This record gives sequence, C-alpha cells and structure tokens, in this order.
Amino acid sequence: MIIDITVSPHDSRGTAHWTPAATTGLLRALIPSSAMVFVLGTALLVLALTNPTLAFVPIGGGTATHVTITGNALLQKVTEACKAVANAAGHEFEPTGSSPEELVKACLGPTATGEVSGAKFHAALQEIYTQNGLVDRDFVNSAPHHFNSESFLEGRALIIEGLATIKSNIRLENFKAARETLGRILHVLQDFYSHSNWVELGNVEPFSNLLRADLPLENLAEVNTPTCSDCESGTCPNPILYEILQQKKLTSGYMGIFSNAKPKGKCSHGGASDLTSAEIPRGGINKDVPHAHNSGLHRQAVNVATFASLELLEDIRAAAGDKDFLRMMGIARSSVVCFVIDTTGSMWDDIVQAQKLVYEIIDSKKGTQDEPSEYILVPFNDPSFGPMVRTTDPDKMKKEVSSLHPFGGGDDPELCLSGLQLALTGAPASSNIYVFTDATAKDIHLKDTIAALIRSTKSTVTFLLTGAGAGARRRRSLRAGSFQDYKDLALASGGQAIQVTKSQLPQATDVILDTSTSALVTVLQRARSPGNEETFPFVLDESLQNITIYITGAPRATPTFTLTNPSGTELPANQEPGPRSDTFKPLSNLVFPGQKCRPEPL
Repeated sequence: MIIDITVSPHDSRGTAHWTPAATTGLLRALIPSSAMVFVLGTALLVLALTNPTLAFVPIGGGTATHVTITGNALLQKVTEACKAVANAAGHEFEPTGSSPEELVKACLGPTATGEVSGAKFHAALQEIYTQNGLVDRDFVNSAPHHFNSESFLEGRALIIEGLATIKSNIRLENFKAARETLGRILHVLQDFYSHSNWVELGNVEPFSNLLRADLPLENLAEVNTPTCSDCESGTCPNPILYEILQQKKLTSGYMGIFSNAKPKGKCSHGGASDLTSAEIPRGGINKDVPHAHNSGLHRQAVNVATFASLELLEDIRAAAGDKDFLRMMGIARSSVVCFVIDTTGSMWDDIVQAQKLVYEIIDSKKGTQDEPSEYILVPFNDPSFGPMVRTTDPDKMKKEVSSLHPFGGGDDPELCLSGLQLALTGAPASSNIYVFTDATAKDIHLKDTIAALIRSTKSTVTFLLTGAGAGARRRRSLRAGSFQDYKDLALASGGQAIQVTKSQLPQATDVILDTSTSALVTVLQRARSPGNEETFPFVLDESLQNITIYITGAPRATPTFTLTNPSGTELPANQEPGPRSDTFKPLSNLVFPGQKCRPEPL
C-alpha cells in the first residue's frame, strides 16, 4: 500500500501510528513540519522453525541448527508450562495451532478476550537465538565455550554459573538478561554432544552431571592419553581408539585456529578451520555437519543435544515456577503499566484527567488479553519524588491514584526525570510508562542515564505534556528546548511525546487507550524539523492488520496532509478538527491534535 502524508509547515509534531491491515505495500509520508511520525501494527507473527538447517552451526541448510535445537526445546518446554498453568487454573490447554498467537492465547486462558500477539514471544525467542549464535563469534577461540580440547571442567563451570545467573535474573525480573544468558549456555551445552565422544560411547541420554556442580566428572581421558587413530582422508567414520571406547573414556577434539599444536595422540576437532587436524593423528571427531561418513553420529548428537536442552530448561522452570518461566519467554498478560505523575500545584486539572485515564484503562482492559499484569505509580514533585507503589490489584491502584493531590512546586522545572528513573529501575523490562507533567526537567543531567535505561529495559515511555497553551492559570510553561528533551526520550523508547492544551488532554489520553494493546508493534517512527519535506516508505504484509496512523503536533497546529493509495490515486485528507469521523475512508485510524478519524481500512 502506497500512502503519501503531507503535513503543512506549522509548528507541529507529527506522530503516525499504524496498526497495519492485512495488505502488502508501502507507505510514503511527506511531512514539511516539526512532526513526529509513528507507524504501529498489530502483529500476527508466525514462528518459523521449519526449513531445518545445519546442526551445531547458527544458520545454514541441512538437518538442524543451534537455532532449531534450541527452538524445538523451548517450544516443547513452553507448551508444558502453559499446560500446567492452564490445568492449575481449572481449564483445558487447547491451542488451535502452533503459531505464537495460538500458543499464547491458549496459555492465557479461554476466558480472556481481545487481540493476541505472539510478538513478545517471538522477540524473546530471537534474543535467545541471537545470543546462542554470538558464542561462535565472540568466543571462537575459547575451548570451554565449545567443550573443545578436553575442557570439560571449565565448560561445565560456564553452564553452572550461567544457570545461577539466569535464576537470579528471573527472581529480579530481569528477563532480558536471563534470556541472553540462556542463549549462550544452551550453545555451550549443545556443543558438548557434537564435539565430545559422548554419543560414540553409546550414550543416548544427556550427561546430567554437566548441570550439577555436586556431581563428579569421572573417567576423563588424561592429557597424556592418546585418544584417536590417524585418519589421512579426514572422513573416517569413527577414528577414536578402541581402548578409549572400551574403557568409556570421555574426550573431545582439540581445535586450533591460530596454531596446529595439540598433545601427542589426541583427537582433533576437524574441518578446514582447524589447523590441528593436519597433524597426526589427522582428521576430526566433530559432528557439527552431517557427512556421508558421520551422518548417523550427527543425528544421535542432535537428538541428545535436544534432550539436554530440555533438561536444562526444566531445571530453570523448576526453580522459577511456571508463571515466571513463561514471563521470561514473553508469555504473560499485557505488559506492566506504570504512571509517573507530576503532583505540583499547577497540575490539579491534569491529575484529574490522569485519574480518569487510569480508571478507564483498568476497567476497559479487565478480562481481556490486554489486562496489565501489574500496575505501578510514581509521583514526583520538587524537591521529592516517589515512593513507588506496585500492585496487581486494580482496585488498589485506583485508590492510590485517587489519593494524589497537587501541592507546592511554584518554580518552573520539576524532578520529572528522577521520577522516570525510579520507574525504569523499579518496573520490569518492556513496561509501558506514561508521564504526566506540565514542566521542564529540573534534573536534565539524568537524560543520558534515562536513555541508557530505556535501551536496556526496552520499556516504552510516553509523555503527556500540558504547557503554555493550557491557559492563564498555568504558572509554568514548557519551552521548545525542554519539549525536545522529552521528544528525544520518547523516540528512543518507541513512545510518544504529546503536547496538548487542557481541553485536548482527553483526546491525548484516548490515544493511549487505543495503543495500549499487547498486539501492537511499531512499523515506522519519525520526527521532522520545520520546513522539511520528506518521503517515508515502508512495507506492510499480511501478518499485520488494523492499520493506525497518529500524527501529533503542537497544541494549536492544524497539519494538512495528502494520502496516495496503492493505485497511485491521491486521497483528500484535510479535515476540520473535530471528534471521530467515519467520512474519511482511506485509512483505518488517523489522529492529530483536535482531530481523530476512524475510517474503514483499504
């Protein structure tokens, strides 16, 4: 779909949000104003674990990869955890298919209604896959990370240390850090079965001692014990010495990327990148890639590595519990919702509107897939901020918000960023944070810290700002430079910075209600400076539905724009500011200050 948006060069900010429809194409936006453009979409993503590729390599084309071994184990363990949660809640776990959406919807329960997205589940999987693959890049010459060179004790230490780190991070709700460590130690564990002689010894079950520091690693081949026979062709089915197999000695291949040195008589890893494989005994014992001479051992290694991955995941699940295990995997009710509210004297009318918004979010999301899993409130003033209030009880949150009363704060700037910092450090990752203020940031020195926290937590921050246009009663004004600081942080997080007058605040909060769905994804996000005209193309596909565009500008700006459909026809888009309208047909949703259109999708 090709759509041109042209906004007139007023002092305005454009924010285009999309919930893209089931159609493929481009959107082209021409924005000659100080505009912020966000394009969001309700994503119905399908997890692609088909087309299996090479085992024990990140990607490729063969039978299985680290990704597919990891993915298959994760999906099985997530399914088991979902089933246990469903049974405990007294209902059947009956997914209608294997897509993330179907799995997530069945996991959250049959009584919840509304759109469901597997986007966070998919993103969690991708984080794990990425970190798994990065082990080959970041630790290519580290023997313990691949169980090369008979480094069994050191390799096990990495796994056990990683398990402890994962469990600690889950307890602290640092789920992103837990996922990253999980991806890395799964790679280490899986490489044991490809790089050692575990399957050559006839083992068909995982080596559970690798997960237990209290269990010994016994019968390891000594450093001066020969383990392999010479294989000039490099394609011998099993070059491991008969006596090693008979005595059940555990060994692994030596790997040399920069050196061909290895102990006398030891097996090599093998392959073109292994310089030791040209030294007697030549050849290698890795089962990373299936060849004619080792395809059977390759399949066995893949199978046992999968069982071992399941065993490791079950260890984490048992320690964390089903619900927190699923939260780590991005499967839970909608993200935590956090409100950061300025309580200075000039905010009395904004606080009333914030209270109404909190009530409406709680009431409208109750019993749906988007019902927040937790509510957080952080008030701020000057010279104080906090305390942070956390609760899973919606009625308690209503009571806490109702107790807010404006006081003090006669000067202009307030401790907005201190309150936001408290929210970002106290809330779980991927939270939705809404900031209500009419003042500049007194603690602007925290801006870089806030930006770093946004990057690490992946939380979304939206600012609702009421400034100079809010009326004579305001004792403070929000200068353009201050607004830029908020805009920078909003853009960094994928949120919005909406500057409105008091009368427009209900419409701004309406935008929050429209976008507070777990099924929403950002397709495009842009901010423009005054006087510039630019084209913004992007692709929409059949995985997206319910296109939504938001353009938000300065309180008194009325941007104009044009839209072009896929056939090249320009569609009139100028309308007088007003309430919702069904007369404008080309787009699903369009919003800017003073105007909101909800026409039919193309």
